[in-house]
Amino acid sequence: MSSPALTTTVAVIGGGVVGAAIFHTLTHRGIDVLLLEADSDLAYAASGTNSGILHTGFDSTPGQLETELILRSAKIRPAILKVLGVPVKHTGAELVPHREEDHVTIRALAENAAANGVEVYIRESDGALLVPGESVTDPVAFTLALAQSGEVAGGRIELNAKVVGIEPGEDQLTLHLADGRSVKTSVAINAAGLHADDIARLVGDGTFEIYPRKGEFFVYELPKGQTLDHIVLPVPTKRTKGVIVFPTLDGHVVAGPTAIDLLDKDDWAVRPDAHAEILEKAASQYSALNGLQPVASYAGLRPAGRDTNYVIGSSKTTERLINVAAIRSTGLSASLGIGAYVADLLPALGIELGEQLIPTPAKPITPKQPWWQRTAQHRHPATV
Repeated sequence: MSSPALTTTVAVIGGGVVGAAIFHTLTHRGIDVLLLEADSDLAYAASGTNSGILHTGFDSTPGQLETELILRSAKIRPAILKVLGVPVKHTGAELVPHREEDHVTIRALAENAAANGVEVYIRESDGALLVPGESVTDPVAFTLALAQSGEVAGGRIELNAKVVGIEPGEDQLTLHLADGRSVKTSVAINAAGLHADDIARLVGDGTFEIYPRKGEFFVYELPKGQTLDHIVLPVPTKRTKGVIVFPTLDGHVVAGPTAIDLLDKDDWAVRPDAHAEILEKAASQYSALNGLQPVASYAGLRPAGRDTNYVIGSSKTTERLINVAAIRSTGLSASLGIGAYVADLLPALGIELGEQLIPTPAKPITPKQPWWQRTAQHRHPATV
């Protein structure tokens, strides 16, 4: 005998930081929301394997949706992080020029930051770009706190709930789960990260494609009690922001990422050659890393869009499925802005939003291990 269908007003597919932010936002607008995560816990994919850096948007292209949502999130985030007790280290960032042409890039970045309304300075002594608003957090704690707060506000979370089918109806969708259960919902929000294109194809929507861009990171302990108190940014290229060196909340220093475009969405391994690639670039920016061996490493797969970025809106085939896809490496920084943007789409689909509730504190989160170790241990338990 089959189980009765779960029912909800909005179903969010995907329990990374973007899905958790949408879940948090909508539950605090009085909506009945069910969060469906295919894995055994939240933030086991890109959200648990990024840098943990909260970007200001100083270098984002003005006028793009991605930039709009990073900036929107930056306004919303401080109050929510404070209420939820999410740890943040307000480090600021420096981008130091090493070549003459770097000064041209830095001046262009300063102009870009001004266009986005982000405070930056150029240091007179060496021409370095200083970005005081950049900060570091624990992305797993951030995700879990958003999700738990959403639960306290009345939302529900189902783990091990992989969506394998979507059946459109006149005024609702029926989501079919791998374990045989089903979910009836007025609107489904596709925040499935690496598998957002797979979810879209369940309703015949092939308008975008997601591929994994691998980013490998290496974790170091500095000798003799040394510490790093700010984020060290490289001069960016058109393809990547390059190798960043940054402190963690627990006193380690991380260098990365690489940017390797793949086809395999399950390849979470760190390549044997990656450390040499990272260390050469990282040590040129932060000499304390010279000669150090990492104490840990991890790889993240960013859900990059094939010739597209930040695909947010109703599916071309089924308007009650809202795609939130191709949210690349800035997803942590933009997540709360994305949640607010998605909320704005719901009234057109007949979902009434209530007044914004004060964020509900979640119970304190005591990590069993550092966030940068958690997903690596989940993916490769024998090697960590």
